[in-house]
Amino acid sequence: MKLEISHTILNIKDSKEIIKFYSEVFGFKVSDQGLIGGSGPEIIFMSTDPDEHHQIGFSVQRQDLEHSTQLNHISFRVRTFEEVKKVKQNLDARGSEYLPLCHGNALSLYFNDPEGNALEVFFDTPWHVIQPQTELWDPNMTEEEALNWVEQTFKDKEDFSKVEDSEKEFVNRT
Repeated sequence: MKLEISHTILNIKDSKEIIKFYSEVFGFKVSDQGLIGGSGPEIIFMSTDPDEHHQIGFSVQRQDLEHSTQLNHISFRVRTFEEVKKVKQNLDARGSEYLPLCHGNALSLYFNDPEGNALEVFFDTPWHVIQPQTELWDPNMTEEEALNWVEQTFKDKEDFSKVEDSEKEFVNRT
């Protein structure tokens, strides 16, 4: 069985700011919104894929922002390094902070949405390496520079190999 993550629904407080953030940073578009059951809390559905009704949704029922949610983070895989760079540019334009971490098998940016929900956007590298691994990386590098840096940084780690050469059953296969 191959399971694919379909969507995540977050409880939020401010739909206007959340819609703006997810639209500006990721390019999500609202696909539907309304009141649950006609009179319940508002729910907003958003997607970047015209074939997916919603990849993320927001239920406007969070009372305060002082208490964290049980969510650790939502992770979004992108297919190209340039897409990570685009998210970085979008975050920079908003003045948002982010943490660039490399896991050897992925180049990631970690950041929060306006209500403190933790997010990750990442690009798979062509390598497998035993996890967990975390190294800060410079998101101003070009793709070639970044991939060379990843190889040099992780090549001496246990089980470092090209994904296609890995003997591990579960690796970052695309």
